[in-house]
Amino acid sequence: MTTDQIILFTLFGAVFGLLLWGRFRYDLVAFAALMAGVVLGVVPSETAFAGFGHPATLVVALVLVVSAGLVRSGAVHLITRTLVDSSRSLGAHITLMGALGGVLSAFMNNVAALALLMPVDIQTARKAGRKPGLSLMPLSFATILGGMATLIGTPPNIIIASIRQESLGAPFRMFDFAPVGGLAAIAGLAFVALIGWRLIPARDDATLDPEDISQYIAELTVPEGNKQIGNRLSELFETAEKSDVAILGLIRDGKRRYGQSRNVVLQAGDALVLEATPDALDEFRTTLDLALADENREEQLRAGGEGVEIIEVVVPENTRLTGRTAQTVGLAWRQRTILLGISRKGRKITSSLRTTVIQPGDILLLLVPRETAAHVTDWLGVLPLADRGLTVTDNAKVWVAIGLFGGAVIAASLGLIYLPIALGLVVVAFVLTRIVPLSELYTHIEWPVVVLLGSMIPLGAALETSGGTELIAGALVSLTEGMAPWLVLTVLMVVTMSLSDVLNNTATTIVAAPVGIQMAQSLNVSPDPFLMAVAVAASSAFLTPIGHKNNTLILGPGGYSFGDYWRMGLPLEIIVVAVSIPAILFFWPL
Repeated sequence: MTTDQIILFTLFGAVFGLLLWGRFRYDLVAFAALMAGVVLGVVPSETAFAGFGHPATLVVALVLVVSAGLVRSGAVHLITRTLVDSSRSLGAHITLMGALGGVLSAFMNNVAALALLMPVDIQTARKAGRKPGLSLMPLSFATILGGMATLIGTPPNIIIASIRQESLGAPFRMFDFAPVGGLAAIAGLAFVALIGWRLIPARDDATLDPEDISQYIAELTVPEGNKQIGNRLSELFETAEKSDVAILGLIRDGKRRYGQSRNVVLQAGDALVLEATPDALDEFRTTLDLALADENREEQLRAGGEGVEIIEVVVPENTRLTGRTAQTVGLAWRQRTILLGISRKGRKITSSLRTTVIQPGDILLLLVPRETAAHVTDWLGVLPLADRGLTVTDNAKVWVAIGLFGGAVIAASLGLIYLPIALGLVVVAFVLTRIVPLSELYTHIEWPVVVLLGSMIPLGAALETSGGTELIAGALVSLTEGMAPWLVLTVLMVVTMSLSDVLNNTATTIVAAPVGIQMAQSLNVSPDPFLMAVAVAASSAFLTPIGHKNNTLILGPGGYSFGDYWRMGLPLEIIVVAVSIPAILFFWPL
């Protein structure tokens, strides 16, 4: 073992020890290790930051922006209200989302599948009053498992097919992976849905306190041509319940209706009086294609500048608003700001929002021009609450967003364009169409995750160039000498899985596939079972957040620590091995 190899193995050991300890944040640990590698001479200084331009790092950053665009356009709401019910038990929700994620990832890149479903899962968790971390890891694992079943589902399968063509003259075809990868995926999904999610560490803040989120009294109007015109108000109650919205009454011609308003037939221009959280209000509006209380001014706001945003502010004593209404203050015409809702806990609001007298302690929900939000709060004399990432869904662009995303995924899946390029084009299109405002472009990226990947990739490359991976391969061949072929196959899978948990799964496949062919030749058996074992094992990176891009993507949104993954990932990897070995021996005989 050379000095460089000793240093690198020591660095990797120190990194994983510190990450499992959890005392220091993962990005700081990884970056410090990279700097140590440069200082110690095992990582060339000219390639020290190559990981930040690596496709894996770029894909993670781009996917997070694309996901934000799918949320803002209403695509996520469309899927949520069609397939997902927040009233389901956690186990039933994980089963449904896991099955959906597994099927999607078999026919599209598994990173893209997670990008589509992750915002849906997060929004469902919010509606159900639980932390997203309880369901995001099962979803990530499900999308990884589903990708094993087809050629295009995951990069290791594509690499294995190309290596087979170079070595044996013919590649694996589209569904050659299905008998083994499909069975492993089904067994893995069953474990994740029934048992695995219960192994995720419980945290003190595992549920959301409904009192932490303000319920607002708000108004939405029925615009001309809306499909709800002619329906009774009571017919909207089921949709309102699914969106966690309470319908309190109806305003027609400026007058509040009480009593039997539930039986009133809706007309254009009617205003629904609602009680809801901002997210629930936005979902209800997009589901029924309703308009804000001041539709004309909203259109004017959207037409100019950087678009609009929703802010929450609290009204202290002696402000411009105290004791006055939004209408008398001239909130709309002076500041181009729309009052969306008022939260006044324990006190009723009986008039229209624009004519409601604002009182000290009220919390207001305001729609403001993005570039003047700070000026509006200063002018009013109100205090902004902590930013909760509230957005205004522009459901007029839902099919534009879905079309752009779907076209990019299909093109990448067919090999017409490189996935990072496809995602990059989607991001550019989202910005040009204002699905994602330019001012928000970088706010959706989890920068600690980017630093983690950018730091670890050069260290993994250094391990390979120093001969560290060859050292592992040589030791593996010596270790398995004289063993039965099925046992050799098992050892290859276990070692490949372990490497994939540390290195990028693409790098692991490139290293392990030739080793598998060499083992098969030494045993005078077909190399196909060994290549299939490498394909499945390289995709089975469930122990750490850095082995697979999907696990990295959920690290921030799920609030996980480095050591959380192995609790569900270790038994899952054991199940994959236990199912795959017999399946390989049956479908791909030695």
